[in-house]
Amino acid sequence: MFMLFLEAAAQVAVIALVLGAGLPALFALGVRSFAVAGGAGSEDRSGPGSPTLPSGLLRAIGVLCFAVVVAAVLVGLTIIVATGLGQEVSFDHVFPTFTPKD
Repeated sequence: MFMLFLEAAAQVAVIALVLGAGLPALFALGVRSFAVAGGAGSEDRSGPGSPTLPSGLLRAIGVLCFAVVVAAVLVGLTIIVATGLGQEVSFDHVFPTFTPKD
């Protein structure tokens, strides 16, 4: 019984770490990539050996980061709404769908 508790606690800890720290870090990476693409911090990178990425690539990275964060928020809201309606979310297909609880 105690091992079951430890397993469940570990699962909660991993999910909390991914969602609680991973999504804000991903959002911050998106903000930073847009800021650097817009020219912020360009005086810091003026040295001859400093690598620079094209602004189009930085903007694409920012859009990808924001898209992942928005998708995670939408999936979370979908799960909350489904639970409130007495249903559950099924990921059997590409898109999440509401299914009645068994």
